[in-house]
Amino acid sequence: MTVPATTTAAVIAAELAAAGIRNVIVCPGSRSAPLALAVAARTDLTLHVRLDERSAAFLALGMARVDHRPAAVIVTSGTAVANCLPAMLEAHHSDLPLVVLAADRPSRLVGTGASQTIDQHGIFGASAVCVTVDAGAEPAHAAAVTRRALSHDRVHLNVAFDVPLVDPQPPTSAELPSGCPPRRRPHRDWGTAHLDLTRRTLVIAGDGAWPVEELAGVPTIAEPTAPAPDRPVHPAAAGLFTREQVSAEGHVLETRPEQLVVIGHPTLHRDVLALMSDPGIEVTVLTRSDGYTDPSGNAHRVASRVRVDGQPTKQWLKLCETAGQQAADAVREVLGEEELGFTGLHVAAAVADGLAVGDTLFVGASNPVRDMALVGLPFDGVSTHAPRGTAGIDGSVSQAVGVALATQSRDRTAPRAPRTVALLGDVTFLHDSGGLLISDGDPLPNNLTIVVANDDGGGIFETLEAGAPGLRGTFERVFGTPHGVDIARLAAAHGWEHRSVGNTADLIRELEESIELPHPPLIIEARTTRSTRRDLHSALSGRVVGR
Repeated sequence: MTVPATTTAAVIAAELAAAGIRNVIVCPGSRSAPLALAVAARTDLTLHVRLDERSAAFLALGMARVDHRPAAVIVTSGTAVANCLPAMLEAHHSDLPLVVLAADRPSRLVGTGASQTIDQHGIFGASAVCVTVDAGAEPAHAAAVTRRALSHDRVHLNVAFDVPLVDPQPPTSAELPSGCPPRRRPHRDWGTAHLDLTRRTLVIAGDGAWPVEELAGVPTIAEPTAPAPDRPVHPAAAGLFTREQVSAEGHVLETRPEQLVVIGHPTLHRDVLALMSDPGIEVTVLTRSDGYTDPSGNAHRVASRVRVDGQPTKQWLKLCETAGQQAADAVREVLGEEELGFTGLHVAAAVADGLAVGDTLFVGASNPVRDMALVGLPFDGVSTHAPRGTAGIDGSVSQAVGVALATQSRDRTAPRAPRTVALLGDVTFLHDSGGLLISDGDPLPNNLTIVVANDDGGGIFETLEAGAPGLRGTFERVFGTPHGVDIARLAAAHGWEHRSVGNTADLIRELEESIELPHPPLIIEARTTRSTRRDLHSALSGRVVGR
């Protein structure tokens, strides 16, 4: 006798709950109906519904960024599964958990031209473990396969269902399985590196970095999602350290580090990457995952811990402090130049200056995360998240919503949800505008404010090689890509509040009002210019010490 699809789905849903999964995002579909109904029948799983599988997967990823617990995404067969690939790639490269629970046709239909049938097995490649539950599998077998699959951080559980897919009556919940939940694999241990801190040492802390007590007193260039360092060095000063020496107050100072310690996944700053690639600098990479960041192959050693001797010299500490402070001052000086207008950097400064201890920040890729680095992030007391694994703009609205939902779920008894602010560029925002759609009955991301720095196109390209004066003839068509989208109407269509500002003072006022007044999800559109971005960066470089 063939086991009904609803029975298989019920035991799989029970295994999800037993594994500690609390959030399940369901995308409507026919072949996945048994799974959707099984999850909806459980009171120990929070159900979210999204129409777009890509947005659903990124919503799950946003939640995982906060609580480091996998959320599960249920999708139907065919291209629905493929739409989860961008999020799974980001999860893999960010070392975050994600479960994609994909319905499938029975194996006999694969390769026959049957409707909505593709070969789904292994669709995520090396980014996820793929495990299959065959159609009609015995409940105990389906449960065992699911449990083994959930021991991995990133998994594609491919479940084949045969007809009939559902019963005439709603399903009942399967009991939680007895025994221990699946055990996740421990972090990889790369051993211990020995460092002499009397040598000129600079720490580079990227996404996924963690506090290393032995390096607390070492000057550190930290990206916005890294822990706030005790001795921060502004990233705009990184170019100074690519030089052998500088002259200061009649003295010649050695500025080039003798050794770098790279923690996490730094990707933002070209001068930092140049330091990491310098064959004359000894590079130690610290990682606790299977991979590590060494794009030039310049790492002398890879480790998970350090053992240190000595302390940084007073001269090295003073040099790093002075260089960092002058770079930070240069940013604020540039922001005060009226001829540069209202730019994305001004927006980032207003957002950063308005953050308070206990707030959570999500920053989109491209200019926003770089601008946040320039205006002073990271700092203590603010949890900052950004998609730096693959550094793509995909799914950023959905991730921001997921971050807000996971943040507010930490204390369900609080009179008001903790504040979450997201800073996105307009192209990033529009790329995932479908993430604004939240189905009736779903949890709302309360106290979420999305600030959109809208310069009507691809402002990042203004500062890159493609934005050079000699290439302006085709720039707007190919890179600038002005869109002219009415964001106010887009927000209204999805039921979000919208406010529009055109200068720093108005933005600060709107941000302050959003703190004081409880509000549903809010979009603040900051109408900025990108025409001065190249001049802005040139002015900044001109003010940094040694430039």
